[in-house]
Amino acid sequence: MADPQADHRPLALTRQQEQKLVERIGCIDSYADLKHVQALIRKNLGAELRIAPGPNEVRTVRGIIVVLEEKPGLCKKARQSVPAALRRRLAERPEIAYALLDAHDLFGS
Repeated sequence: MADPQADHRPLALTRQQEQKLVERIGCIDSYADLKHVQALIRKNLGAELRIAPGPNEVRTVRGIIVVLEEKPGLCKKARQSVPAALRRRLAERPEIAYALLDAHDLFGS
């Protein structure tokens, strides 16, 4: 992080802010809201939250790949807690998971 041109946004994520982000993810109620949270993470942390169906059949939420991109300054715990919170929310609200799958044209519409 000695490079003055480096992105310092991930360094600004404190434990309290991480908890607030996890709480926000726990309140997602639609696919549009999920996309909004992805945009906020991209804007505020400079990291990409990638969500996509797995390469095999998607029978449960575990079949959906959720990854918070690795960025210098972003701790490992945050990269684990954010996807875990999102998987929990997808399990609680399957309609969001269905919309995600539909957005990736898995229902063949």
